[in-house]
Amino acid sequence: MMETRWAYLIHLLAWTLPVIAIQLAALVMHYKARSGEVLRAVLPPALVVGVYLSVADHLAISTGIWNFGEGRHVGVYIGAVPLEEILFFLITSVLVSLGLTLFTALLRLREARAS
Repeated sequence: MMETRWAYLIHLLAWTLPVIAIQLAALVMHYKARSGEVLRAVLPPALVVGVYLSVADHLAISTGIWNFGEGRHVGVYIGAVPLEEILFFLITSVLVSLGLTLFTALLRLREARAS
């Protein structure tokens, strides 16, 4: 077990970035020339949700609803929220948005084959 202040960030990026890479590759394979257009439609709402969750986290931390142990983060904060938490919310929102986009594409392919 990694017991450093970098552990959260390393683990977060180690498991999410490969999944996002796979999702992006699948999206490009499916949408081809429209990939940029699809990403411009999908990513802004994901970022809005990630920012919203970060603001909610800031409020919860500021009011003492929860906190994080000392030495568990790299020490970069935006407001009261550790950088890793903000990245978690942003990355999770992107993962969900890309996943839903790919799921919708899969359903359309299935419907097209059934027709």
